[in-house]
Amino acid sequence: MPSSRSLANLIRCVITGFLLVLSPASSSFASSFNCLIEPVQTVELASPVVGLLVKVLVKRADRISKGQVLAALESRAEAAAAELARFKSEQIGPTRMAESKIEFAKRKFNRRQVMANEKLMSAQDSDDAEAELRLAESELKVATENRQIARLEHQQQSSLLNLRTISSPFDGVVVDQMAYPGEVVEPGAAKKAVLKVAQLDPLRVHVVLPKDVFSKIALGMAVEVVPEIPANGHYTAKVKSVDRMIDAASGTFVVLLEMPNSKLEIPSGVKCKANFPGIAGGAGK
Repeated sequence: MPSSRSLANLIRCVITGFLLVLSPASSSFASSFNCLIEPVQTVELASPVVGLLVKVLVKRADRISKGQVLAALESRAEAAAAELARFKSEQIGPTRMAESKIEFAKRKFNRRQVMANEKLMSAQDSDDAEAELRLAESELKVATENRQIARLEHQQQSSLLNLRTISSPFDGVVVDQMAYPGEVVEPGAAKKAVLKVAQLDPLRVHVVLPKDVFSKIALGMAVEVVPEIPANGHYTAKVKSVDRMIDAASGTFVVLLEMPNSKLEIPSGVKCKANFPGIAGGAGK
C-alpha cells in the first residue's frame, strides 16, 4: 500500500497533466515548415543602346537607391546634340524680330487706312500695307512654331542622352558586375548585362505547405520566420500570396511571405523555418 506522501505526489501529477491538456497553448500549436529566403526581385541591368562602357560607379555588395546612376556609356556626341537643341529652344531673337515687324506694319497700315479713307492715297497702297501686316503676323507664327519644334527636339535629344546611363530601378544591393569599362555593350537577350542587382527590402519567403492546411492560410496572416542567419533571429512576415493550384504529384502548394528587412540584417538565399499559428501537427519539420 503506498504511503500518504507517494499518494499526494501521484495526485499532484495527475492534476498538473489535466491542466496542461486544458491549456489554450496546446490547442494553438504552431507548426514549423521549411522555407527559403529570397530577394523580392533580382534584375540584370543591360544597356538599351549600343555603346562603349566608360565607367561603372558601383561595385559588388554596394547598397544602391532608386534612380541612382550605376554606369555610363560614352555620350559626348549625344551631350553636344542635347546642348545644341537646348540652345535652339531658348532662342528668342526670331520671335522678337517678328513681333517688331508686326508692330511697325500695324502702325503703317493704320496710317495708310486713314489716308485712304480721306482719299489722300490710292486703295492699292492701303491694301499693300495690310498685306505687309498679315505677312509679319505669319512670320511670328512661324517663329513660335519653330521654337516649339526646338523644345521637342531638346526633349528628344535629352531622352537619347539618358539612354547612355544605367540607373537603379529600386533600392537594393549590387549582386554582381558582368561588364567593365572599355567593353562595347549592346541590347539583346543574348548579350551580356552590365550589373545584376537585387531588392532585399522586403524579402520574399518561399514556403511549401501540405494541401491539408490550405484552408487555414489567409492573406495577411502573421507568420514567425526563424532564419539560419543571424543565429537566434526571430522575425515576423505576412502572407503575401497563396497558390490557387495544388501540385497533384506532391500534394503541396506554395505560399509566399513578405518580410521587412530595412537594415539588411537578414541575408537572402538562406534556409529558414516558418511557424504558422493555429496549424496543428508537425508536417514539414
